[in-house]
Amino acid sequence: MLWSARFFDPIILPDGRRLLTLRDAAAYITALPKAEHAANEWQTAMVTLLLLVAERDGPEMLARIGMMRALNRHARSLRRRRDKNGGRSID
Repeated sequence: MLWSARFFDPIILPDGRRLLTLRDAAAYITALPKAEHAANEWQTAMVTLLLLVAERDGPEMLARIGMMRALNRHARSLRRRRDKNGGRSID
């Protein structure tokens, strides 16, 4: 699979932009601020999933899952904190 390969469904970013190809996703990750880019979820999305898919012809869904997990990493941590607090918001 090539870096120009399209996602089956575009990945919609929080600001409304769409990532259509693996190249779009890689460019988005590399443009992130250094601290955000260094987060484990983004490193996993870039190195393991996108490279696996683009360079080793892995399933496109793996790259999509990695991107979605990284995009939603803050929401997951907030949900975990709420679960530990009996469902009440702790913000």
